[in-house]
Amino acid sequence: MAVPETVATALDDRAVAGKRCLEAGAGAGSATLGLLSEGAREVFAVTNDREHAETVRERVGGDGRVCTLEADLREVPLPDDTFEVVTAHALFNVVTTAELPAIADELTRVAAPGAQLVVDDYAPLPESAAMADLFALENAAGELATGRQPLTFYPASLLRSVFESHGWTFERRRTLLDPVPWTDSHVQTHADVAREAAASLDGDLGDALTAEADRLVETIGSESAGEMYSLAFRFDS
Repeated sequence: MAVPETVATALDDRAVAGKRCLEAGAGAGSATLGLLSEGAREVFAVTNDREHAETVRERVGGDGRVCTLEADLREVPLPDDTFEVVTAHALFNVVTTAELPAIADELTRVAAPGAQLVVDDYAPLPESAAMADLFALENAAGELATGRQPLTFYPASLLRSVFESHGWTFERRRTLLDPVPWTDSHVQTHADVAREAAASLDGDLGDALTAEADRLVETIGSESAGEMYSLAFRFDS
């Protein structure tokens, strides 16, 4: 399958060929495909979501260079000093501020001396963006239903400071998308998350949240707003 352009752009200035790599938060396996395309010797794709793990396995087929591992990134069952390239592609926007330090600790622990780290994520949307209203609704419904907000959009400067504090040397920042195209499918997917959370709430509140999700879907349709960025680091400790 084709490597997404955002992944290809994030990796095109990194030395990947022949390296042992970790895709942290594998999702649909887009970074795994990118790493394989760049000649990785071995890729461990780690996710805590069983459906995502199955998607990765389907996308890579029988490529023997890939090991898909279902695990919590706050406690990765892999040895210290193992990986020469670590990627986190669109991971941290689904990581809460409470979870962020532990994940940064683990990605640092498993990195070999001289390792490269590539962090790609979405900047906070401008308040004028209609998608910002949908994301706020999704977070409100999620927090009411489960006590956890599904989304957190970190400025690039914050993620840079987190990894620099863990001994990573910052090398570059580049823009992957500006603006980000939020398609009809994206809008529906995020509205569905809000609706699912709202459905678990009793009384008028759940109905009101569902109605607001429906209204935002109709209002937004699709929108281009915000930025997706890529940060690159090297681990010299």
